[in-house]
Amino acid sequence: MTSTAQGELKQNPKTPVASRFSMRRQKIAEHRKSLPIASEEERLIEEVQKNDILIIVGGKTTQLPQFLFNAGFCRGGKMVGISQPSCIAAVTVAKRVAGECDVQLGQRVGYSIMLDDTTCSSTSLKYMTDALLLREALVDPLLSRYPVIIVDEAHERTVHTDVLLALLKKVQLDRSIGNKGLEVEAKTNDEIGGVLRGCQISPLKLIIMSASLDARVFSEYYGGAKALHVQGRQFTVDILYTVHPQTDYAALVITIFQIHLEEKPGDILVFLTGQDEIESVERLVQERLEHLPEDKRKILPLAIFSALPSDQLMRVFAPAPIGFRGFGHKYSGDIDYNSWNKICGRPWACYMSRTYDPSKGMETLDVVPTSKAQALQRSGHAGREGPGKCFRLYRQREFEKLEDSTKPEIKRCNLSNVILQLKALGYDDIFGFDFIDKPSRSAIVKALAELHLLGALTDDCKLEKPAGDQMARLPLDPVYSRALILANQSNCLEEMLITVAMLSVESIFYDPPREKREEARTSRNHFASVEGDHLTYLGVYRESNEFLEAENSEEAEVDQILRKWCKDNFVNSRSLKHARDIYRKIRGNVEQMGFNVSSCGNDMLEYRRCLAASFFLKAAQRQMDGTYRALESGEIVHIHPTSVLFRSKPECVIFNELMQTSKKYIKNLTRIDPVWSALHHYNTEE
Repeated sequence: MTSTAQGELKQNPKTPVASRFSMRRQKIAEHRKSLPIASEEERLIEEVQKNDILIIVGGKTTQLPQFLFNAGFCRGGKMVGISQPSCIAAVTVAKRVAGECDVQLGQRVGYSIMLDDTTCSSTSLKYMTDALLLREALVDPLLSRYPVIIVDEAHERTVHTDVLLALLKKVQLDRSIGNKGLEVEAKTNDEIGGVLRGCQISPLKLIIMSASLDARVFSEYYGGAKALHVQGRQFTVDILYTVHPQTDYAALVITIFQIHLEEKPGDILVFLTGQDEIESVERLVQERLEHLPEDKRKILPLAIFSALPSDQLMRVFAPAPIGFRGFGHKYSGDIDYNSWNKICGRPWACYMSRTYDPSKGMETLDVVPTSKAQALQRSGHAGREGPGKCFRLYRQREFEKLEDSTKPEIKRCNLSNVILQLKALGYDDIFGFDFIDKPSRSAIVKALAELHLLGALTDDCKLEKPAGDQMARLPLDPVYSRALILANQSNCLEEMLITVAMLSVESIFYDPPREKREEARTSRNHFASVEGDHLTYLGVYRESNEFLEAENSEEAEVDQILRKWCKDNFVNSRSLKHARDIYRKIRGNVEQMGFNVSSCGNDMLEYRRCLAASFFLKAAQRQMDGTYRALESGEIVHIHPTSVLFRSKPECVIFNELMQTSKKYIKNLTRIDPVWSALHHYNTEE
């Protein structure tokens, strides 16, 4: 159903409420029956009953869980778990399914992500991220509440997806043994509804699903598991390519308005590479709209990216106002059900990819080509609810050159967090772990060494008690978890919680239009600390809190007031709101662990010492020529121009990010006394 059609249901306010709900239910039922997968329901349930592992190509994320619910797989308080590679997908698909079931979100259908959990004891269909399901296994190693788990969008091959696929393979084997009489006891009953003693747990049914999956790879990994191909798309999608290569975003903006002014009603979905780029294009569209006649301005630009709070995310998927065209920007192909029927692609068919070099301890941030699988998945969005068009802003010959599938993230990322989670789950032999694609030996060795230096592992690479357990329980990078543990001992946990939250989001400041840049520079100088970026971020967070307290605002007004403060101070309101959400979540985690959230007040010396002790692996010394040498890797690096220390060139700094674009840059810095870093390296070696 397009947004225009949804608007038509609202045009007669005199229609009785009961009648409108009846019409809505009828329309949903008719829509579901019209889907190609509807005729496959009986066959799919039969195959799930006959096979413990099933690979489904072309399935429908919204429909299969409902088929399983109707077939009785959720009886007795059980849940069907559906894992997704991103928060966006988990939240939005759950909302759609709740609407189709005509139930309140959070009852029969719910989602659970890092910062939000809408599930309850009566939830039967639970959508969640791959990462959250992995963390759930720390509490309930057999995932005993799930008779069926669906791993959706498996073609994305995120690091958490790959680890989850291996973990579920082992869980399935253990559940099979358990069904023969093994007594099982969960670690705790806080999150899984009770301790199971002397119970027989049914075998786990595992479904791997994606609309663009290489079934052979997954079938072979699961010992020749059966693969089913299901007709997914209902409507045709016309693919259009450019005649000449496109090298800038002028073509993108022109295409957006060409669609808006010349094409039939329907929303537009544009794929971009990251939050900064998304927000820049959003501003460009808003500026261009002002030059159109009043009756041609009916387009509603909305951003979609993983850092969006769930309440803002929901706005993207609400029906556009009557007569308006919805326009969303996103950069990960996870939405598979909305009313988009016009798709634009970034010039050069690219996405932003981080690649980690274990020999240098450095990440490179590159714009790399998508794969054919990603491109096909993106174009599929245009045919979900009507005939659509996909505008690829590159030539067809460029599409033919793309790799068939995306390089698995596990082969290009820092493995420290993955290995810490595996250790906490009881997997000590990391080299022998059954990864679907094994990472390099050097990457595993580097991660083990880093975890040992951080105090998470013992000399023989066992999980350190209690530090290793504590670090594994926090949904953070291990170096941030260690920072919170040290801050708890140094009486500056409040400040470190704020720091970790601010470091976990995209850019805190944003670049305004040219005529506002001098005003923005003055505003940033107001927040800038001579000691570095961490204290600058701390100042932004504290001042925003003081402003909200001074306003004495009601909870419902906080977002509006915060947005105004951010606009006045050229702070990215989405990033700051996301940081506040992360702060609340992580604070709850550490308080559950018994930490005392105390503040060092204005004693920034103690806080900086704690920063140095926490991030000692990321220290850099100034060289004679003004460059810096990263002490761990020996790389010659430069302070990033966005840092408040860019011009001051302190003798020694700690940083949080080493990345390569045009140069090798270090970002998020604080000046430290060189003796602090040297002492800590010495103590670590001892």
